[in-house]
Amino acid sequence: MLKMFDLSGKRALVTGSSTGIGFALARGLASAGAMVVLNGRNEARLAEAVERLRAEGMSVDAMSFDVTSPSSVSAAIETIEREHGPIDMLVNNAGAAWGAEFDEFPESGWDKVMDLNVKSLFFLTKALAKPLRAAASHQRPAKVINIASIDGIFVNPGETYSYAASKAAVIHLTRRMATKLVKENINVTAIAPGAFKSDMNKAARDHGDDLAKRIPARRIGTDEDMAGVAIYLASRAGDYVIGNTIAVDGGVVYANAGLEIAG
Repeated sequence: MLKMFDLSGKRALVTGSSTGIGFALARGLASAGAMVVLNGRNEARLAEAVERLRAEGMSVDAMSFDVTSPSSVSAAIETIEREHGPIDMLVNNAGAAWGAEFDEFPESGWDKVMDLNVKSLFFLTKALAKPLRAAASHQRPAKVINIASIDGIFVNPGETYSYAASKAAVIHLTRRMATKLVKENINVTAIAPGAFKSDMNKAARDHGDDLAKRIPARRIGTDEDMAGVAIYLASRAGDYVIGNTIAVDGGVVYANAGLEIAG
């Protein structure tokens, strides 16, 4: 049964993976045997992340490029294919958030979040469709895993309008892309994280103990929680899961009797 979770021979690209949830995802896939290309725009952080994983004996590489730039994406894909072969797993994790009161919410905050969280996710997947198809077969489908959020499922009391809208869009876009790409042996799924420590989720990072009291599981998420579900979806064990979004949130969305939880 353990072979079902083995990712040996797989090649993955994880965007936004120098820190936080993205790093946990990259580390999890690499620990299961995949060769993982980490992506980020902060080259110093990216190099540090790769050094950490290589010190643990993992097969990883770094590729710093802007996922919102078509020319940067094309150049990066060519380099990855030349150096590592066709990618057969894509994790769309890069994202941004913006919080402001309704009457003060800026158009720039709306556009930045929607462009990165939704538009770039779609067009990066589109750009990688050819190598994903080339690496896939009916017996071993390629995988696309989109990182959404529980904020796309339930209403967070925080005024993060573009973020909530973008993550709801990711969840539905996942289903739409899955409908198309499953016919080409590419399975598309999504993960909706709850409270995990990250630069984006400062409440979980800085006030985890207080936040945990309002989560049914009575704790915030760990790197292992995120890695586990990513390995499942990426591996043979998850081959029959298509179009789904899995909430990894300690029960906030589906085991919560009407409590108000800050995600």
